[in-house]
Amino acid sequence: MNENQTPLALYVHWPFCLSKCPYCDFNSHVRAEVDQAAWREALLVDLTHEAGELPGRTLGSIFFGGGTPSLMPPETVAAVIGAARDAWDFAPDIEITLEANPSSVEAARFADLASVGVNRVSLGLQALDDEALAFLGRAHDVREGLAALDVAQKVFLRVSFDLIYARPGQSMADWHGELTRALAFGTEHLSLYQLTVEPGTRFATEELAGRLTLPDPDRAADLFELTRATTARAGLPAYEISNHARPGAESRHNLTYWRYGDYAGIGPGAHGRRGGMATQRRRKPENWLSAVARNGHGIEIEQRLTPGERATETILMGLRLGEGIDLVRIARLGERPIDMLVDTAAIDRLAALGLVASEGSRLRATAAGMPVLNAVLGEVVAIREPA
Repeated sequence: MNENQTPLALYVHWPFCLSKCPYCDFNSHVRAEVDQAAWREALLVDLTHEAGELPGRTLGSIFFGGGTPSLMPPETVAAVIGAARDAWDFAPDIEITLEANPSSVEAARFADLASVGVNRVSLGLQALDDEALAFLGRAHDVREGLAALDVAQKVFLRVSFDLIYARPGQSMADWHGELTRALAFGTEHLSLYQLTVEPGTRFATEELAGRLTLPDPDRAADLFELTRATTARAGLPAYEISNHARPGAESRHNLTYWRYGDYAGIGPGAHGRRGGMATQRRRKPENWLSAVARNGHGIEIEQRLTPGERATETILMGLRLGEGIDLVRIARLGERPIDMLVDTAAIDRLAALGLVASEGSRLRATAAGMPVLNAVLGEVVAIREPA
């Protein structure tokens, strides 16, 4: 299939948060008030620009993400969906997802958001333990989070929520109990992330000072294996390194990223990939707003990717998936033989160690390879320019 025939994805980044987060470096975007009319108009202008660059496409998904997009007025969400419908054909089963914090304030908006077209919600529960939620800097407690989950399951067709594990002091038994409880709520999709520390965050400062200690790699690997085994038994196998779903309930939007399809990104800091072009919007909200008014879009970087860069990105994203990558497609994107894009000798070594598997033209990381995926990728990718 021609790359341009695959469904397009639209990512809408809403940068504003109401409170700071200890493991996020985006905290400069905390705002008490936002000029909603101005932001709605700017998003529509930014979207119109992307639509002009991607004519004649079918839109398979829209994802409202970023800071606290569930605090976007339903009128803004409706306006973006309407503009997207005017710009592109909608796939019959289009997935329209909105990220939400599980607070009572946001849950009160769920019905209105569903009424304007949102059909999937991703809830940031993050833990089912009040002490853990306090450690993670979350404003909600377990009771409020589960109340929001209950509302979401009544309102939206599809519901996902995330949890963070490998927290300091968390035992295997603790995590197994928490995960088992999470699975009992019956959602079709779970995002389960190991706690990581990003530079420039409060957690990074705490770790540097010796006040935060994460599990060692062996314990983290054990927790990872426990997670995959427990979700598989419950009928939500891992389809990506951190995402688990009932068959058919995978996130269509995120699959577009991981399968390296085209996606348009609008809003401050949003990234996009379209027709071999990488785009990045201005990150600071005020700078993005000014750029949209001045230029008709918020783009800061628009760069043509080389075939080798496209092949590399496809490998890096695709090996996160349980289905792996198609080496024939990689060669086509890279415009050179596959042995100039991947290290075939390294793949043979990794296969002998049980870390990757090849089936025809497909290459995938095994269950044993997923916990050490970064190391596997470092071995596999070997771009050589044609003579």
